[in-house]
Amino acid sequence: MTPAPLAADLATRLTVPSGPLFFPVTAYGPDGSLDLDVYRTHVRRGVEAGAAAVFAVCGTGEFHALTPEEFQDCVRAAVEETAGRVPVVAGAGYGTALAVRFARLAQEAGADGLLAMPPYLVVAGQEGLLRHYRELAAATALPVIVYQRDNAVFTPGTVVELARTEGIIGLKDGLGDLDLMQRIVSAVRTEVPGDFLYFNGLPTAELTGLAYRAIGVGLYSSAVFCFAPEIALAFHRALNTGDDETVNRLVDGFYRPFVELRAQGRGYAVSLVKAGVRQTGLDVGEVRPPLHEPAEEHVKQLARLVERGHALLGVEPGAVGTGAVGTGAEADSESEERM
Repeated sequence: MTPAPLAADLATRLTVPSGPLFFPVTAYGPDGSLDLDVYRTHVRRGVEAGAAAVFAVCGTGEFHALTPEEFQDCVRAAVEETAGRVPVVAGAGYGTALAVRFARLAQEAGADGLLAMPPYLVVAGQEGLLRHYRELAAATALPVIVYQRDNAVFTPGTVVELARTEGIIGLKDGLGDLDLMQRIVSAVRTEVPGDFLYFNGLPTAELTGLAYRAIGVGLYSSAVFCFAPEIALAFHRALNTGDDETVNRLVDGFYRPFVELRAQGRGYAVSLVKAGVRQTGLDVGEVRPPLHEPAEEHVKQLARLVERGHALLGVEPGAVGTGAVGTGAEADSESEERM
């Protein structure tokens, strides 16, 4: 099947990324309302620091916590701040009707594509899941990346059918079953020759980067890029040039300890990342409930860990682009724990 022009364009732009895929946090003011000025700064600095794409209002961006209006405002702000320099992919989720609504709001806001989150709550069979994603893909002209995790887990045969569906260009894996992913990659390669994309979507995907690379999955989401872009960029460069010595040094000295710290609290894959952005000097606010703020000691441990990561590279914070994605004080679990 030949993809539509928009799908082909996004697939091409994502195939060989120049940097990490950036999943910005969503900024709130002291009263908990959306702070678009700070959000714009966060997005802009991410692009300037070297992000290859912006995935706006997805898991790390608290998609679950935003109204449709807030969602569209964030997507529009991300599109305006990137100014076409990199693609903007927006989240879309819940049941089919709401997922379609979010998709259309994203298209109106100028997004380049969609990351299709799992359906709300229900555990559906393969036939129902396939129908859900096909209806979502048909609802707009935006290309769709399907997110596998939690209650949306696919057989290789279902992914083959997804790959045959016009407008669906890839699969993001947040499950971590490498045996299943190898069978999926093999089945699609055999049945649907072409450029179907795969993404490692595990929380702190860098930890499993070598394993996913071995089965042909080189694209991944990077939450660390939000608050330590120098570390994330160095890892991305090392992984893509075969510098496994640097990869392992960063895994051993930074990423594994970060994952262990993240495991200390539910929802930390969002709230701890947001705390990390605040530590760079950009006040993106706290997380909205039902997520909660990390313990003070865990935030202090994160600061020490980031210092260690920079020391491993022999660089100072702010050495890349304009510095950390949130540098500057001015505004210039499980199931919840993945981007």
